[in-house]
This record gives sequence, C-alpha cells and structure tokens, in this order.
Amino acid sequence: MSHGGTKPRSRRTSVFKTKPQIALDQLKAAHAAGVPLGTVLGDVAFGNDSQFRNGVSALALPYVLGVQSNMLLWKTDSVLPPRRSDGKQPSRPQQRPYQVSAKELALSQPAEAWQMITWREDGEAFTSRFARLRVRPVTQAEQPDEEWLLIEWPEEEAAPTKYWLSTRPADIGFAALVDAAKLRWRIERDYQDLKQEVGLGHYEGRGWRGLHQSALRLTLSHMPIALITRDLVTARRVAVNADWSYTTI
Repeated sequence: MSHGGTKPRSRRTSVFKTKPQIALDQLKAAHAAGVPLGTVLGDVAFGNDSQFRNGVSALALPYVLGVQSNMLLWKTDSVLPPRRSDGKQPSRPQQRPYQVSAKELALSQPAEAWQMITWREDGEAFTSRFARLRVRPVTQAEQPDEEWLLIEWPEEEAAPTKYWLSTRPADIGFAALVDAAKLRWRIERDYQDLKQEVGLGHYEGRGWRGLHQSALRLTLSHMPIALITRDLVTARRVAVNADWSYTTI
C-alpha cells in the first residue's frame, strides 16, 4: 500500500548466476559486439562446468580449461552404451564401466607418455612433466567430440597435480599446448597488480554498489599498465613466432 499518495517502490529482483554463467554471458556479449576473442583460458571452476564448455564451443572459440582429477571420460576402446528400451539413456551406474576418471587414466600411462616441457611465466622459465591424450568427456552429448586432456605430474610429486581439457587443434604442438594451459598466470598477475599497485586491496566498504564502483575505477586506472604489458608480451611472442591470442577469465 502507498503512503501519502506516493507510489510504492518497485523491488528489483536479482537472478542468481554462477561464475561460469556470468562469464559465458560476458563472452557472448563481447562476441556479439565484435570484440576479438581468442582461446578461452579458465580454472577448474569453469572447466568442470560442461554447459560452460559447450557454450564456449558454440561461439566457435577453443578453450584450455582446468578440470578436477575425478572428471569422467569415455574409455577409448569402449562403445557408448545404447539407450534403454524406453528411449532414455542408461543410468549413471550402468554407464560407469564404460568410463574412466582423469586420474585413473593418468596413472595408467606408461613412462614414455610423459615428457619434460618448459614454459615461461612473465619471463621466468619453469619445467615440469606432462602427458597428453585425446579423450571424449562424459557429457549429455551421446557422441562427444574428441579433445585434449593435458596432465601435469611433477617428478617430485606422488601423483598428478593438474589436469586440463582443451579443444585446441589435434595437431597442436605439445609445448604450445602446455604454454596455453599455463598462460592463466596473466590474470593472477593483473589481480595482484590491482590489489598492490592501484589500491583494490585497500577497499573497506561493505556496499555492493560501492564495491563495484571502486573496482571499475581501479580497473580503468590499471588499464594503461595492462596495455603496456600486453604490447611487451605480444612483441616477445611474435619474436619467437608463438600464438598469443587468448581470452582469460
């Protein structure tokens, strides 16, 4: 009911969205606006979401996304189980014998499957042990396309430590695939710069609007740093004839 002849305030309704849903909406908006986009890079929060991966592929964008060790994959030599007599897909317990987890697959690889690969992060060289395989992730698609599973298993560790799924081309070089998987350090560095160089870490407000206004102003302030860094990295990668077109989330 209105008071004093004034109209009642309309309440804004907020629709909850997950991080992958928000990121996919942003990618769609950028794609529709004609913004140049490259290979999409993201961590486990995005890679474990099959709807996000499918949405990126629907935009004709390749990705390199972190996934968990329990990510299920169809066994290479298995025929996908047929639908039941009622037309529905087999239940998960019925499908499990045809599947293997990323960790199970990694642990089954012979010694010759692992290679020492060197990559660079902000000019510093790192080396670790990797294996890669062509796999079909378990999704709602009855016949999923093959893509890369990249596994990192440092020699000093008792088990593999990191996994990625990638739709980069089947003929991509091993070192180039590792380089792409490791390029997400850029966004971590940008976030560190935002906190340490331009003051994002000093924000003490509690309001949602104030937080976003502060983040927007500081991001704009950080833009010259990001552009200069991009130009330096681009020049370095062009000098060694490397692919540098990536979209990091």
